[in-house]
Amino acid sequence: MYFKVTILERGKKSDVTVEAPNKRAAVAKVRREHPRSVVVQTKEVAAPVEEIFKKIAKDLSRHTTGRIKEDEKIATIRQIAVMTDAGIPIHDTLEDVAANTANRKLREIYHNLANDINAGKSMSQSLKPYADDFGHIVMAMTDLGEKTGNFPEAYHKLADILENIRDNKAKFKKALRYPLITLTAMAIAFVILIMMVVPKFRAIFAEFHAELPLPTKILLSIEYAFSHYGLYLLIGLIATIYAIVFAYRNNKKFKYMMDKLMVHPRFYLINRVIFLSSMYNYTLVFGELVRAGIPVSEALDNAVKMVDNDYIREKLETVNANISRGMSLTEAFEQTGLFENMLLQMIKAGEASGQLDKMLKKVSDYYNMRFQDIIDNLSSYIEPIMLFFIAGLVLLMALGIFLPMWDLGHAVKNAP
Repeated sequence: MYFKVTILERGKKSDVTVEAPNKRAAVAKVRREHPRSVVVQTKEVAAPVEEIFKKIAKDLSRHTTGRIKEDEKIATIRQIAVMTDAGIPIHDTLEDVAANTANRKLREIYHNLANDINAGKSMSQSLKPYADDFGHIVMAMTDLGEKTGNFPEAYHKLADILENIRDNKAKFKKALRYPLITLTAMAIAFVILIMMVVPKFRAIFAEFHAELPLPTKILLSIEYAFSHYGLYLLIGLIATIYAIVFAYRNNKKFKYMMDKLMVHPRFYLINRVIFLSSMYNYTLVFGELVRAGIPVSEALDNAVKMVDNDYIREKLETVNANISRGMSLTEAFEQTGLFENMLLQMIKAGEASGQLDKMLKKVSDYYNMRFQDIIDNLSSYIEPIMLFFIAGLVLLMALGIFLPMWDLGHAVKNAP
């Protein structure tokens, strides 16, 4: 978020635009930069144009320079776990990992981490500048390893979690591949028919001055748009998709709105996939942190960072606040409205028996089981949507072309 902060410094009033998560942080940032100033007013403003262009350039450079592949990241984390478990110092481990990593960006990061470690920084402090590259779970588990004094075990578990998340993503993409290929093929076939067949019928209908039914008018309008503005429509479609993705990544309000929309019950199937994967990641990390002996409050703070959906994360962030007010963990979870009654009873039993970590493992297994069920049966869930889409295209083509042909005799009679 961007804020325009009006300050009074040495008798002169001026405006300073800063980026910050909220008003209080914006004011604090300005006071650090202008210690002798007095803040007069603070209000939220739109992002400056130059900042938007900077973010676009950064986004494009991220795609051109290449991202760190998940497999490469997991392999290096597993290597760090094995080498540190063997008693090799973390600095030497990082240097060795960097030397044996093919990915140039990853190699550079590990070299920098080794230099920071050599300068006296901790692993978690050294990783902070690369949080976007590694993700919240790596940061949380690194912090866990340092606090518990068992860094190798934390990184072994981290590699297991990342592999699990990677496998789930791969299964989801594989399940979507067939429906997407089918729909894409149908869309291409529809466009070809529109461009090749409809123009010939347009000439016939124009010759006989026939009164055209609505489906035919729709087809002719689509053909006209494709013929005269096809390139502009394609560019506009690509630009719109990029603008939505860019706004989702860089505008918190837009991201929150989209995240809330995506988990709405009306979003068939998508809402369940997002919800179950988010809750699985959350309960999995929370359970691992509790099992490692991290205090519940701290474990909740780290686990909630695993949730990418802002709407779900906002609800889960209330858990820690409610616990600090005197609620039990079960009551705080119930207040979110995200947990089923059966799961709440399991968590309550875990709290009462001192086996919370075991119950959280069962809860995460439950979410994973439901998520896997959706992935395994994704094709059967999507088939009705595909059939509806394909039937709509076929029906539009059939009615648009054959309805005027049935009335062609009447059109010939009225022809001049």
